[in-house]
Amino acid sequence: MEVAGREVKVTNLEKVFFPQHGLTKGDLIQYYVDVADAVLHHVTRRPMQMKRHPNGVDGEFFYQKRVPNPHPEWLETVHINYPSGNEADFPVVTDAAGLAWIANLGCIELHTWHSRVPEVNKPDYLLIDLDPSEGNPWSHVREIAVAAKQVLDQLRVASYPKTSGVTGMHILVPIVPELEFPLVREIARAIAKEIVKLVPAIATTQWKVAGRPGVFVDYGQNAFDRTIASAYSIRPVADARASAPLRWDEVPDVEPGDFTLLTMRDRVAKVGDLTAGMWEKAVSLDPLFDVLKVKRTLPKRSPRKGPPVDWRAQYGKGAGEQRGPSHR
Repeated sequence: MEVAGREVKVTNLEKVFFPQHGLTKGDLIQYYVDVADAVLHHVTRRPMQMKRHPNGVDGEFFYQKRVPNPHPEWLETVHINYPSGNEADFPVVTDAAGLAWIANLGCIELHTWHSRVPEVNKPDYLLIDLDPSEGNPWSHVREIAVAAKQVLDQLRVASYPKTSGVTGMHILVPIVPELEFPLVREIARAIAKEIVKLVPAIATTQWKVAGRPGVFVDYGQNAFDRTIASAYSIRPVADARASAPLRWDEVPDVEPGDFTLLTMRDRVAKVGDLTAGMWEKAVSLDPLFDVLKVKRTLPKRSPRKGPPVDWRAQYGKGAGEQRGPSHR
């Protein structure tokens, strides 16, 4: 198919990806092409991790960092070197053709880094991720999100909520890409603690899942190589939910499944891109070090003992159970 003036090879367009609604791989590709203007300013120039569902939501999936070969000569890539010595070339989507190519691989959702090429060590947004575990109702997520807005307004930073598309909510704060991930994470941790102070009965920053006393206000996603499903991304759940940007006045009443592949185009046509212009509101986090009493030097951390931990293994081993921090 021709997309944005480029030829994109697409295959198996009639393969059913979402049996509940009979939606096909072709429907998924067409969706991303149709909403390209809205989604591209979120994903452009970001390294993208591929989570591939070649047989749709009911089939096995696998993660892929390295860009497959062969790939289109026009596709941009970025070479990432890890502290461990590993390295990989990630795809970098810059246009609607890239979105169609990614979706054709079976990437139902668009998992992007918090940083952009060439400043891959410096994020351009701070993330507060509200993650309800079992026993925490969605109403608590909404209440905590409202508390988060209160904290962020007091700090005089712009904030943009969106449904995660599964069970949580993401709050993005556009920032100037001047700090590396560890310092942004320290600011996010301080903000998360301020949020919890407003709603201590239902929110927590406790990392340990067992006995967690409320919805997790996750600041740990502000780290190198972590990803979230971008705004407007479809999620690999039965009803093809979308990660939908919201107005703050919609947050108190929104439901997790309000927006899907079937309804998101009409949503954009009706309200426009609610995140349009957000990157022009990026702020420096530097003043917040003093306001939040955060040290500008990182605390010393004891090295983890034993072999490296695969966080995905902690969230289930089966294809339908695997659920890491960026997949809520």
